[in-house]
Amino acid sequence: MTETNQAKRRQQHITIVSETFPPEINGVANTLRHLCQGLMQRGHRVTVIRPRQRHENKGTVAGAGLALFSHEHVVAGLPLPGYADLRFGLTRSGHLRSLWQKDRPDAVYVATQGPLGVAAVSAARCLGLAVSSGFHTNFHSYSRYYGVGVLEHLLCAYGRWFHNRTAITLVPTRKMEQTTATMGIKPTGLWSRGVDCGRFSPYKRDDALRSQWGLKAKDRAVLYVGRLAPEKNLRMAVACYERIRGLHPQTRFILVGDGPLRRHLAERHPDYIFCGTRRGEDLARHYASGDLFLFPSKTDTFGNVVLEAMASGLAVVAYDDGAASEHLRHEENGMKAALPRDEDFVDGALRLADQPTLLNRIRAQARLDALEMNWNSQIEQFEQLVLNQPSRVRYHGINKQSMSLL
Repeated sequence: MTETNQAKRRQQHITIVSETFPPEINGVANTLRHLCQGLMQRGHRVTVIRPRQRHENKGTVAGAGLALFSHEHVVAGLPLPGYADLRFGLTRSGHLRSLWQKDRPDAVYVATQGPLGVAAVSAARCLGLAVSSGFHTNFHSYSRYYGVGVLEHLLCAYGRWFHNRTAITLVPTRKMEQTTATMGIKPTGLWSRGVDCGRFSPYKRDDALRSQWGLKAKDRAVLYVGRLAPEKNLRMAVACYERIRGLHPQTRFILVGDGPLRRHLAERHPDYIFCGTRRGEDLARHYASGDLFLFPSKTDTFGNVVLEAMASGLAVVAYDDGAASEHLRHEENGMKAALPRDEDFVDGALRLADQPTLLNRIRAQARLDALEMNWNSQIEQFEQLVLNQPSRVRYHGINKQSMSLL
């Protein structure tokens, strides 16, 4: 590729549509932050379309200080049922068509399947734009944790309808490729995640923080980072920690994050240490000050926290799913358990707590492996999947006018 063609390829207008975006804290928002930053560093112009967040009002300067995008368009937002901290966006497809007719993007990436995502896909198809989607969240699986499991099949059908209206659906793991294929979603493309090993590092371990947690030099901190919500399988994290504490009474359980289960957990376990939401360097310091990391979720499509924990030099215990299925090698850089085998999850954690040599070897290897998981390669993969679609994929099934381009 000549320098002229390379420059042309890198100077495209990409629109990211999402119901969640920084400074909200969740895996989707975190991924989009790195995506937008990476695309801009590679010379692209990035427009973000998202709902107004809880902390904003109409007079707020949207996205102030984030420097994640070239331009932003904010639509109305309402709380997501069961997730009061998150919003879903409300806008008309015609409004987006008008917006894109004035400033036509080269590609549209729709990260969420809510009303805003539906409007964006419809508008893009109408205009013959290259529109891709991302399978970031297992919302159909969440239904069983909120007492509406009967809706799971309906939500699966909705997800299939939504994603099959886009040219390609990006998924983060090979296992998720199989899951979406079973759901009838096609075609898909593998787009994984990276981790910032400068931000997350074992060198940020803080002995003063560990002392605040009531730990001495050789005591262990069992760490959980994430939403305190039913779908995160915190029941298993609690059961696992209690087994560890039964053998090692000086161990402390540190929970970083917030959510609907926090009050319940704090009332039942007043001796647990609840750190609330942490960001930036403060979050990195909390990671690095732990020893053993529990990731009990069986619903996450990926789990960015697994990579952050590895980069921080922690020994991760997880189920063989999501990021763990891609990046953990059992007994080498982490401990994995098959999804149905809860006892294996507990056994893996107990072995780490009982065997300091194994724990330290796994922690060191986890950090070394994380150094290879950079975001640059993932941003390049995103470009290949979203920007370089052949015309037969980019325009398939959009409308009669676009079919003439095949």
